[in-house]
Amino acid sequence: MSHKHSDGKHAHSHEHNQYHDHEYIDGAGKNIATAFLLNFFFCIIEFVGGMLTNSIAILSDALHDLGDSLSLGLAWYFQKISRRKPDSKYTYGYKRFTILSALINSVVLLTGSAFVLYESIKRIFEPADTSAQGMFFLAILGVIVNGAAILRLRKGNSLNEKVVSLHMLEDVLGWIAVLIGSVIMIFVDVPVLDPILSIGISFYILYNVYHNMRSALRVILQAKPADIDEEEIRQGLMQLPKVKNLHDLHIWTMDSEYIVLSVHLVVEDNIKKDEQQTLRAAAHEFLKTHRIQHSTIEIETDMEDCEWCL
Repeated sequence: MSHKHSDGKHAHSHEHNQYHDHEYIDGAGKNIATAFLLNFFFCIIEFVGGMLTNSIAILSDALHDLGDSLSLGLAWYFQKISRRKPDSKYTYGYKRFTILSALINSVVLLTGSAFVLYESIKRIFEPADTSAQGMFFLAILGVIVNGAAILRLRKGNSLNEKVVSLHMLEDVLGWIAVLIGSVIMIFVDVPVLDPILSIGISFYILYNVYHNMRSALRVILQAKPADIDEEEIRQGLMQLPKVKNLHDLHIWTMDSEYIVLSVHLVVEDNIKKDEQQTLRAAAHEFLKTHRIQHSTIEIETDMEDCEWCL
């Protein structure tokens, strides 16, 4: 599809691959929904198990999992919103709502990790008597349930799924710590071991949250995707027939997966209309090989002055 500016000088075209819109978003929604249901029902089991075993650690983890469930539900909701088609309000569509969810979930993780750190440090100085056997069986169940959620989420590639997967990883590592601690406490009276392991896990999670928040902020600030080689794209476009120069090359992403590009190609002044169409088609095909799902290509001759030339 091609368009002309009102001055008759410039022409540009758009290309938009639809395969990305439904395949990965539908899969992401199902993955997050599965993780949400697993996490929510197990959260109820945790509250009951924590009271029966008199374990402050398990009750704290149940409270943390309740926050996880709320975050997962939010991620599920935003993933559904991201499927909406572009409209007059959001002309690029709703894909970036998944980034909003990723940011909110990261904040929840930061808050939860800070709470776990506080409780862990407090329990170092005020250890509580618990049922080590009950903790052992709950820990096994916790590893199985949250591990299943992680395996489901690992199939996805969206940033939203990665952040949600981090929630599940935090829970698995927490339950492994509880499992190790419960086994040791069955034979040796060292209740301080559990909060020490929890502190180490919390720092690990905080490290990963930092990287995920950084990725989300890069998307919002429209930074070039880190795995896209701008120079390679620039050189490839320059090698296309009739192209003498290019400018205004912009590359960004809507949601860490859906990559957008716009560029002005400067061509020879005597280029024919059918040659322009051939050039656009070649440019679009080349950009597809670099995972560009939406490209806007404007063609101008070397005799024209472009007001947007940077």
